Amino acid sequence: MLSVVVPAYNEETRLPGTLVRIRAYLEGSGEEHEVIVVDDGSADATATAAESLSASWPQLRVLRLAENAGKGAAVRTGMLQARGELRLFTDADLSTPMEELPRLRERLGGDCEVAIASRAIRGATIEVHQPGRRELMGRVYNRLLRVVVLPGIHDSQCGFKLFTAEAAVACFTPLRTPRFGFDAEVLLRARRHGWTIAELPVHWRHVEASRVAPLRDGFQTLIDLIRLRFLRV
Repeated sequence: MLSVVVPAYNEETRLPGTLVRIRAYLEGSGEEHEVIVVDDGSADATATAAESLSASWPQLRVLRLAENAGKGAAVRTGMLQARGELRLFTDADLSTPMEELPRLRERLGGDCEVAIASRAIRGATIEVHQPGRRELMGRVYNRLLRVVVLPGIHDSQCGFKLFTAEAAVACFTPLRTPRFGFDAEVLLRARRHGWTIAELPVHWRHVEASRVAPLRDGFQTLIDLIRLRFLRV
């Protein structure tokens, strides 16, 4: 079974459309699946909006965090509650479309337990770019990440990552980074378990109404990066 985890914070407007698109893709594929929305303590009706779809879609589950704990905490909750042999997490804006999933799936096998979408390697197509400041910050962060802890990974932050069940449990159970720097910790843990990480180019499109606060989250992510340098699995 394939599990799809969608972390969501204040997404009552955008989330229903995203779930409709995910459902259409999964039902069209004909495979057994489940979708888990994790409401990260939203101040709006995000969870209610998702639950309104679950009555006619038994494969959809909605989990609620009591308070806003961060994207990493929400993804961790979903990935550890999932039952699928393969577990994907995707952003609520679906910037990377579900149609890119086969590209990641075909790379899993052998010692490759994790496959990630990338906007920064040859073959990637960016239909709509992020605002200039955010794109620059992302490039600087990923450059530092390659130098400090994850050589060879060009885009750790793209919110479309596929794990085997074994890798999901091993990498998310001990997760210590609850907010936006969690991707790097998870990938570092995968590396230190001896697994190959496949990084694949995808189509990607920036969607407005980002939940990232560039100054606050950028500063915290740099702190997380320094801490990861000394992380032990």
